[in-house]
Amino acid sequence: MKETERMKKNILLGIVMPFALLAAFTSCKEEHITYQGAEYIMFADTLTVLGVENSEEVFDITISATTASDQDRTMAVEVIDKESSAIEGVHYTIESNTVTIKAGELATSVRIRANYENLTIEEDPSIKLHLITDEELQWDLYEGGNETKVLLRKVCPFDINAFSGYVMVTSTFLYNYTGSYNRLIKTEVDTTAENTVILRDLYYDGYDVKIRFTTEDSLNPLIEMDDQPLASTGEAFGTVYGDGMLHVYQPTSYVSYYSSCEKFVYQYITIWVPGMEAGYNTVGTFIHALEWISDDEARVLMSQGY
Repeated sequence: MKETERMKKNILLGIVMPFALLAAFTSCKEEHITYQGAEYIMFADTLTVLGVENSEEVFDITISATTASDQDRTMAVEVIDKESSAIEGVHYTIESNTVTIKAGELATSVRIRANYENLTIEEDPSIKLHLITDEELQWDLYEGGNETKVLLRKVCPFDINAFSGYVMVTSTFLYNYTGSYNRLIKTEVDTTAENTVILRDLYYDGYDVKIRFTTEDSLNPLIEMDDQPLASTGEAFGTVYGDGMLHVYQPTSYVSYYSSCEKFVYQYITIWVPGMEAGYNTVGTFIHALEWISDDEARVLMSQGY
């Protein structure tokens, strides 16, 4: 799964543009301090990732100035084709190749509309933009500020119902303790909790587990899970440990996420036994992938013994 590797990388890179107008309070006078240096104009970030969910949304790539002017400032923006993999007119369109910072203002933007239908989940086409300004307006301390890279990332709209039905589970825990990586289960939407599904019989029959899908940031689709019972120690290990139950939770030191486009979950889980001495109560941290499949695919797998 190419998106799996890609999402492990930091997708929110960038350099924050210094504010053109700074507010400061000194002693008890609350003195207002403003920027008094030279005039520079530049892109606010050197890298922007756009989460594209449709072809209607317009994205603003901000261009900032360190000082306001008493007159309009118009400049050109060009696409560096040899450093871009996105094709204008195919993957995106630019509203205008000239932009204007109006008199008295400190910012403007290049407006980009992506073509959702022509994007794929396998790659993020890139656009390299170059801001054409006079040399004296380019800030040496902000190297590359007159250029920026824009990535177009296709994001499928979230639908909780897409994560209901048959699921093929691939788990390192299952392999360690049952000898098989895989288990075929069913899921259903939890009607009592938002954006939550119930994983029926996740590892052992009769024990269900719930997971939540975060939807606030389409570029950061994360999975959440509360601590909950997973099985009895007798079923898992053939004897009673602690209070006799295995529990599972999602560790915060790893990132667990999902893909709406590919309908899968990649999740880290830590399994432990309440009632045992601290330091001896953790079974381990494991990984499982949940891949939602069609009823026809499930029937074929069931005929093969899953």
